[in-house]
Amino acid sequence: MKGNTIILDHLDGAEAAALMVDGKLHDLIIDSDAPRPGTVYRAIADKPVKGQGGMFLKTPDGSAFLRQIKGLAPGQEILVQVSGYAEPGKAIPVTQKLLFKSRYAIITPDAPGLNVSRSIRDDDLRDTLLEIAHETMAPVAAEGRELGLILRSSCADADADDIADDILAMATLAQTVLDDAGHGAEVLTEGDGPHILAWRDWTDPAEVVTDEGSFDAHSVLDAIDAARGAWVDLGGGASMYVEETRALVAVDVNTGNDASLAGGLKANLAAARALPTALRVRGLGGQIVMDLAPMPKKDRRTFESALRAALRGDTIETALVGWTPLGHMELQRKRARAPLPPEAV
Repeated sequence: MKGNTIILDHLDGAEAAALMVDGKLHDLIIDSDAPRPGTVYRAIADKPVKGQGGMFLKTPDGSAFLRQIKGLAPGQEILVQVSGYAEPGKAIPVTQKLLFKSRYAIITPDAPGLNVSRSIRDDDLRDTLLEIAHETMAPVAAEGRELGLILRSSCADADADDIADDILAMATLAQTVLDDAGHGAEVLTEGDGPHILAWRDWTDPAEVVTDEGSFDAHSVLDAIDAARGAWVDLGGGASMYVEETRALVAVDVNTGNDASLAGGLKANLAAARALPTALRVRGLGGQIVMDLAPMPKKDRRTFESALRAALRGDTIETALVGWTPLGHMELQRKRARAPLPPEAV
């Protein structure tokens, strides 16, 4: 099966979406009982956390945690947005920087201005998109509401009317939320589910399959079963193990039968290329520690370049923290996916 295929189905009763690239599982989004990222709350400030510069908030879905709380007092109402999935046993991570995101448009209430994705470099196209943005956002500006707008890279091949409709829908949603005059802890808008997220974020040309049972018919279930294990084939006898612990995600790279330093570098470069997909399909984030195969220190820069290049093509924010004294590579990754659930019994 060549090319991209987006498959919309359900997994153990939960809405799910899979992106297959050349027959291999490239991305997976599964719904969960946790609040979806993008959900906006009217929350109530509860109690500050000394030493962490943060505060616990009350929401209808339980306790949330907000960093950077200058000027916020207990009992005060505040609009916040879920920024990711919580670690087990911890509060929901939220932010005050609200974003209203769709396939073509992102509305940014805290950052006024009209902008076009830097990946769109054609000057004539950029001018056309800015004209659409100005025309569509003019009524919003006339009402005195300062809303920022970013036109996404997916606008490059989109119809002008579709872009305008998307801008208007997101601007209207943002206005509705920001003009909220209610009181008490409440969900103002829920984050997008897997099927909407697939439409929103998987914008490359693809066949779309929506038939019930399509996960089975397109080998997605087999790929998910493989992802529930830790082993990842890197080719040429090399492999890596990706395992979640309570504190971090451990990645162990092995060369197989090739114990040479050249074999170590080759395995490490393969691991760099494979890591983003391995983390995405497993829904893993937080602190990542890579125990690499032996390689000379002079090759570390080559490995870092390969890892940065692989992460640039990833949709989930991941930062390279650096090398530990023991030679491990540390990364910090946003928890943007629900963890892959264990197999139903």
